Amino acid sequence: MARTAVQPALAQHPFDSASQPGDHTGMEHEPGRPSDSPRIAGGQIPGADGVPAFRLCEPEPSAVPILIAVPHAGRAYPGSLIDQMRHPAHAALKLEDRYADRLGEEVARATGAALLVAQAPRAMIDLNRAPEDVDWDMVAGGRPDNLGSHAPGLRVRSGLGLIPRRLPGLGELWKRRQEREELAARIEQIHAPYHACLGAALARLRDRWGAALLIDLHSMPPLGLRGGQGAPEFVLGDRFGASCQGALVGASFGYFAEMRRLATHNRPYAGGYVLERHADPDGGIHAIQLEIDRTRYLDPYQAEPGPGFASMVEVLAGLVRRLAGDVATLGQARDAGRWAQAAE
Repeated sequence: MARTAVQPALAQHPFDSASQPGDHTGMEHEPGRPSDSPRIAGGQIPGADGVPAFRLCEPEPSAVPILIAVPHAGRAYPGSLIDQMRHPAHAALKLEDRYADRLGEEVARATGAALLVAQAPRAMIDLNRAPEDVDWDMVAGGRPDNLGSHAPGLRVRSGLGLIPRRLPGLGELWKRRQEREELAARIEQIHAPYHACLGAALARLRDRWGAALLIDLHSMPPLGLRGGQGAPEFVLGDRFGASCQGALVGASFGYFAEMRRLATHNRPYAGGYVLERHADPDGGIHAIQLEIDRTRYLDPYQAEPGPGFASMVEVLAGLVRRLAGDVATLGQARDAGRWAQAAE
């Protein structure tokens, strides 16, 4: 039987060595960090006594033009949230990208990439959904009158909207409807500052290097055999070419082939709200969503890091190193083109 996934809100998070309170109107630099790699706490988890919603580790100056973001691995569960859940341990384990934050931290440490990790759990709010993607049937009072003609998308209807509602095999996740005030607080204190922080960090990288790459890191359940081939370990999503320059995608698949790791493209995961909001290839900001088969780095219960964890870190670090040079080259070409236009 799997070990419980739910941790107390004030338990030490594996991303940091000390929890510093954040403010939903800004971010705070944490004391005691190396001057070349400041960590910034931002947002606030409602009901968690000042626990920040996310943390940003941003080396200064940046070593590579890449930022790794991990939006679905948060494990800071307030007691009030756990009390509302029907099956907190099982639901949390299924909703989380379990320990993808630890992968991101190790890869960032090895490569010098910037790292943004959400501490707020996905059960509380899904940072890869638009703030409008709400299943209003699960909110007390129902749909507000001022929403106009906005209709929920397929993911919302399937139970995985801004606040997840149901999961296959578990059914409904909540004992009661959510209050509108709860929803508003989560958007204001978690969702809005997370995306503001992500956008600003990408802009800083782009301004320094001429181009920047966001790797939005996720984990997935095993996909099974496809077309007579083995199950892919990775799915790389670029919103069918809209979020990333094709050369970076090609370099990624070339690298996975060299490593003898099977990867697929856009199916079944093409990228969500994070890529839709932040990718701007014409403006020098590229973004990919990278899904990893979680059985490749977790134990058989998919609850704790397993024997494949270290090798997965090595593979991901190699990918970051491979792409860093290509992104920098794109940035140089973009800057050269801008200087040529200015000269004309």
